[in-house]
Amino acid sequence: MNQTDYDIEKANCDGIIFDLDGVITQTAKVHARAWKALFDRYLKEQADKENEKFTPFDITRDYRTFVDGKPRYDGVKSFLTSRGIDLPWGDPSDEPDKETICGLGNRKNAIFNDYLEQQGAQVYEDTLSLVYELKKQGWKMAVISASKNCIPVLSSVGILDWFDTVVDGILSEQLKIKGKPEPDIFFEAAGRIGITPERTVVFEDATAGVSAAKKGGFYQVIGVNRADNEAILKKAGADVVFSDLCEIRISGRLPVRKKQMASLPSAMDHIQDILLQAGDRTPALFLDYDGTLTPIVNDPDKAFLDEITRQILAKVAEKWMVAVISGRDLATIQQFVKLDNLYFAGSHGFDIAGPANLTLEMQKGKDFLPVLDIAQNNLQKKLAEIQGAAIERKKFSIAIHYRNVKKTAAQSVKHTVRQVQAEHPELRITEGKKVFELQPDIDWHKGKALVWLMEKLKLDRDTYYPMYIGDDITDEDAFESLKTIGTSIVVKGSFHPTSADFVLENTRETAAFLKNLFEKKER
Repeated sequence: MNQTDYDIEKANCDGIIFDLDGVITQTAKVHARAWKALFDRYLKEQADKENEKFTPFDITRDYRTFVDGKPRYDGVKSFLTSRGIDLPWGDPSDEPDKETICGLGNRKNAIFNDYLEQQGAQVYEDTLSLVYELKKQGWKMAVISASKNCIPVLSSVGILDWFDTVVDGILSEQLKIKGKPEPDIFFEAAGRIGITPERTVVFEDATAGVSAAKKGGFYQVIGVNRADNEAILKKAGADVVFSDLCEIRISGRLPVRKKQMASLPSAMDHIQDILLQAGDRTPALFLDYDGTLTPIVNDPDKAFLDEITRQILAKVAEKWMVAVISGRDLATIQQFVKLDNLYFAGSHGFDIAGPANLTLEMQKGKDFLPVLDIAQNNLQKKLAEIQGAAIERKKFSIAIHYRNVKKTAAQSVKHTVRQVQAEHPELRITEGKKVFELQPDIDWHKGKALVWLMEKLKLDRDTYYPMYIGDDITDEDAFESLKTIGTSIVVKGSFHPTSADFVLENTRETAAFLKNLFEKKER
C-alpha cells in the first residue's frame, strides 16, 4: 500500500480505536521503567537467595515481548514464566510486598504512579494532531488500554473528553475481558460507540495489539512505529505502518501539525520579537472573549469583563483596530464588552457589527435559521431529563453546555447531540470547553471570519499586522489562518494541541500583554 496515498474515508470506515501507551502517550517509557524497577529488584533477591547469577530485565526486548499491551497481572506471569519462575496467582487485593502474581503487579502499579507523579505524562504531538482533525470532522473515537491508569493519564493531558468511550484495565477486569492477543477489548470499544469491526480502523504500536486487531477482522490495522520496528509490526499483521501520523489523510485532508502548549514560548517574554515581525505596520487585534478576555465560568450569563481589561481595550482601540470574534450572539458579546469603538463578530463571525453603525451579515447563515429552530426544539425535549445540561440558542447556532452535568451523564449529552445532528445533516457539530455546538455545515469558521473582516474593512497587509488571541479549539482555525501573515497566541485553559505561535498563562496575562504591547509599540 502506498503510504503517501493513504486516506481514511467515511465511505469505508465509521470510527477509530486508539491504543493508549505508545500511540497517544509516551507512558510506555514510564511503564517500561516501572517494570524494570520491579523485576530487577525481585530477580536480584531471587538470585541472591539461590546463589545464582543475576540477569536483569531487558527494558527493550523483555518489555515488548512479555508485558507490553497485556493486563498487568498477565504481564507479570508472562515474564516470570519466561524465567522459569512459578508463583501463585494470589488476589487483586494482595499487598505490594506479597510474593504472588497480583502482589508483584500491585507493586509495579505503585512504582508507575510514583514515576507518573514525578514526571507527568507526555503525549505524541503527531497523534494529537491526527486526533484533532478526526474530532474536527466528527468521527467516533475510542481508546483502549490494559492499564488501570488510562483515564487519569488522559485527564492529565486534557483530552479525556475527546473520546466517545474508554475501555481500560479496570473495565476489562469488571467485564472479564480477555487481554491481547485476543481481540475482545477492541470488540468492546467498537460496540460501545456503535460501530462494527469491519468498518473500524485500529492504531496500535505493540505486536500483541496488532495481532489482536488483525485476528478480530478489523477494517484496517495501522502500526505505529515508535521504536524502529516496522518489520515486526508488519509481520504481526499491520496493514500499513507509519512513524508520523500527520502523514495520514482524513477524508482527503492532512492533519495540521500541532504543538503542545507546554512547548510554546511565552508571549509576554517575546513582545519585542512580535513587534519586530510587525515592523512599521499597525497591529490589528482579533480577540476571543470567553477564556481569553474573561475567565470561563459555570454560568455563561455571568462571564463579565473586568473594568481594568475594559479600560485597556478602550485605550488600545483609540489607535488600533480591535475586534472581538466570539461564538456568542452578537448582541450578547456587545453587552458584555460595552465599548462602541470595537468591532464585534458574533456567532463565530456570521454576524458582525462595529463603529459608525457598521453591520455585516453572512447571507448563507440566514438560510439555516428554520432548521436551527427545529433542532433546538428536539434538543430541549431530549435533554430535559439530564440535570445540568443547558441549551443556549444563538442566532446562527445552538450551544449545548455540559459543564454542570455529572461525568456519568456527559456521554449521554454527546450521544443526544450526535443523534439530533444525524437528523439534520445540514448542520455540523463543533466542540469547545465542555460545550457542543450545532452550526450550519458550510465552510465558515473564525479563521474565515478574520480574513473576511480584514477584506471588508480594507485592512491591507502592507499597513496592518494581524494578531489573534484565543484559548479554545474553536480558535484553532483563526490560528491557522495567520500562520504566514501574522501572530497567534493561545491562552492556557486546556491542553489541546495548538497551531499558535506563543502562549499566555491566563486572562490576567492577556490584559497585561495587550497593555505592554500597545505601550511599547506607541513608544
